[in-house]
Amino acid sequence: MNQERPIRPDPASAPTPMMEQFIEIKSANPDSLLFYRMGDFYELFFEDAEVASRALGITLTKRGKHLGQDIPMCGVPVHSADDYLQKLIGLGHRVAVCEQIEDPAEAKKRGAKSVVKRDVVRLVTPGTITEEKLLAPSESNYLMALGRVRGEEDLALAWIDISTGSFLVAGTTRDRLLADIMRIDPRELITAEPVFHDPEFRAVFDVLGRAVTPLPPSLFDSAACAERAGRFYGVSTLDGFGLFSRAELSAIGAAIGYVERTQKAERPPLTPPTRQDGAATLFIDPATRAHLELVKTLSGSRSGTLFEAIDRTLTGGGARLLAERLTSPSTDPDEIGRRLDSVSFFRAERSLGDGVRAALKGTPDMLRALSRLALNRGGPRDLGALRAGMEAAADVAALFEGLALPEETADAVAGLRSLPRSFAEHLGAALADDIPLLKRDGGFVRAGYNAELDEMRGLRDQARRVIAEMEAALISETGIRSLKIRHNNVLGYYIEVTSNHQAIMMGSDSAKARFIHRQTMANAMRFTTTELAGLETKIANAAERALAIELEIFDALVAEAVASAEALRTAAAALATLDVSAALAVLAEEEDYCRPGVDRSLEFRVVCGRHPVVEQALRRQAAEPFVANDCDLSPAEGSKHGAIWLLTGPNMGGKSTFLRQNALIAVMAQMGSHVPAESAHIGIVDRLFSRVGASDDLARGRSTFMVEMVETAAILNQASERSLVILDEIGRGTATFDGLSIAWAAVEYLHEQNLCRAIFATHFHEMTALAEKLPRLSNVTMRVKEWEGDVVFLHEVGKGAADRSYGVQVARLAGLPDAVVARAREVLEQLEQEQVSGKTSRLIDDLPLFSAAVRREEKKPAKNDALTEALTALHPDEMTPREALEAIYRLKVLAGGKP
Repeated sequence: MNQERPIRPDPASAPTPMMEQFIEIKSANPDSLLFYRMGDFYELFFEDAEVASRALGITLTKRGKHLGQDIPMCGVPVHSADDYLQKLIGLGHRVAVCEQIEDPAEAKKRGAKSVVKRDVVRLVTPGTITEEKLLAPSESNYLMALGRVRGEEDLALAWIDISTGSFLVAGTTRDRLLADIMRIDPRELITAEPVFHDPEFRAVFDVLGRAVTPLPPSLFDSAACAERAGRFYGVSTLDGFGLFSRAELSAIGAAIGYVERTQKAERPPLTPPTRQDGAATLFIDPATRAHLELVKTLSGSRSGTLFEAIDRTLTGGGARLLAERLTSPSTDPDEIGRRLDSVSFFRAERSLGDGVRAALKGTPDMLRALSRLALNRGGPRDLGALRAGMEAAADVAALFEGLALPEETADAVAGLRSLPRSFAEHLGAALADDIPLLKRDGGFVRAGYNAELDEMRGLRDQARRVIAEMEAALISETGIRSLKIRHNNVLGYYIEVTSNHQAIMMGSDSAKARFIHRQTMANAMRFTTTELAGLETKIANAAERALAIELEIFDALVAEAVASAEALRTAAAALATLDVSAALAVLAEEEDYCRPGVDRSLEFRVVCGRHPVVEQALRRQAAEPFVANDCDLSPAEGSKHGAIWLLTGPNMGGKSTFLRQNALIAVMAQMGSHVPAESAHIGIVDRLFSRVGASDDLARGRSTFMVEMVETAAILNQASERSLVILDEIGRGTATFDGLSIAWAAVEYLHEQNLCRAIFATHFHEMTALAEKLPRLSNVTMRVKEWEGDVVFLHEVGKGAADRSYGVQVARLAGLPDAVVARAREVLEQLEQEQVSGKTSRLIDDLPLFSAAVRREEKKPAKNDALTEALTALHPDEMTPREALEAIYRLKVLAGGKP
């Protein structure tokens, strides 16, 4: 019986030990690009290399073979890895950073084929980055977790900014889930795989796209999450932080678990989770947030946003707090009042505000520096940032000595004074003035701070001087003026005297004990001493020992910083608060804003309101000044509910600007800012809805009109009597009468059911008749003036209704050919005379474009009046089957067919 010979693997195709290690580590991190450390480079192999080379625009090479195929490879230098990480993270990739975790010398001891031990020390994801280069100073970088408990309706969101340590949690519902997520604007959202694949949530995750990461459901188990969070904070229960629902515990624990998974052995200094009450913030749905362009334009830019227009902050923490207040305005009049008091205080005390801003200018970001240090990826400059931040805090606090302060300002100053002075003094004494970027370079500890370090630096930097000083001391001690201290590669440092001085060097027991004989030459003798041997060892190891001492000092300072984390966070928050208040005061003074009155009424009265973004844009363009307008949606005398304005007027007349400016004034007032108006009285708005502008959603199969109807439906289903609704041109995306009917019904519903304050802009002039039927509805219009056939847009809002939209005039201004404009005027005149009512068919024959198309078509057969009359005379419900059959034959004959 013949036996088949066993097939032996081809040694040439077997993976090398290094490649075996790479494959093993990569298999444990399949969803991340693996940055595999090899010397001074991070290398990527196989598909990771192909993906990275395309994304980063770097050369793809190869290294050896695997299973008979070339192994694709590319790499990036370690010293510039942050630049490449920034690009990869921006494209939505995740990166596993694999470092050497042992000294290469140890690997050599195990054998020639042994490889240096490596392991993933960190997973870099969009929501867990801390590097200064990868973060925008004025933007938070949130990781968010969505918690849901099976069988329960409640949902919860927990969000962490690992770069600052902030940790918040809030309950939510399916209806407002997307709005709450967009309010926070996380860089990454994690959720359980069953939730990710649940059709109920599909629309939400489609909007968020690659920012969503599905994870195993075990990470979201509420019981396990509670235990995980307790271990993280070193407590047996989270009850001391607040009573959280199961969904909230799921979100909290999942967020912590993901941080632990990505940061490996390092632990960020997170604050305990704090519940945020959704009712305490102004609800702004996603469409409204996009239309108003609060912090991002529709194209994703910050340029042209409300944030850009009002931002006068000087620190990263201040800019982030301003953005947070802008995206989550308060609904608590007392809280808003405290913020406004602080802004008014700085506006009144201009010299004090200037002093605070001078001290804040250039202040580093303490929170992000602290986070990097705690995660073992910080450097000496991060310690320097803490020192500079604490010095700025002390300088700012000193400016308020002896002053009567409003509540928010007083709380902030108290936070500054809570900083541990001993730590600030310690950093000041320990750190040099000029600090290097990397701790491995040394040189960041101040001279005089550590005696041993000073000695090692002296030996390292001034070995010749130290040897010369010892030589002089020995000459003085022995009286041998020819004594020299020399050096060679065999003996190292030695003392050399001529032979005739032998008696001095060896003549007594004490001399023999002091001077140790090393070598006798023909006319000289060489000795050493215990001190010289020790000095030689110190000189040889001085550089290494100096760096080791500095690293020990660095670690001690980091430990002290982490221990002071709570006080540092309090001070950083206080600096941010003062920065925002002083900045808003500067804004109000520069732009001539007023302090709004904000209370729990249903008032909405703005006198001479302006659009904050457009006004500044006009000024930059040296254009005509912005035209201010009043808006009064307050309840009329005898009414319990706010008013609705029906706004008509021409295109280009300023309707959209007027709509948006009133929405933005409400946002600014409730965030605690002065507003662009002469006066403003805003009764708290609980929900803000805006439907302004038109766009389609091709990815989800929605036309412009469908998007408009979906957004309008959301408004009509959610607006309350405290809401402010801004609607522009509802119904314009469909047939005229369809659109008019929808707009008409929507206004009636807002008036009768929602009972809200609203501005409804329309080109359907027929709707102005509603003012006679609906008591809370008033007609207002954008004023225009006609002059010699041209139209002048006054951009003024006044009472009354427009009689037309001046679309043809706007078309001429846009540059349409004169022939088109002239023909349009003719058609418009005929349409207006005939009131459109079904007689437009005659116009088609007069239009050259359409009449030519008609002439090319085949002539249709003449209408058969006898057949039409016979069909009309039939009553199918009253006919027997036989009568019906006979009728069919008759109709066939009338139609010209055979019986």
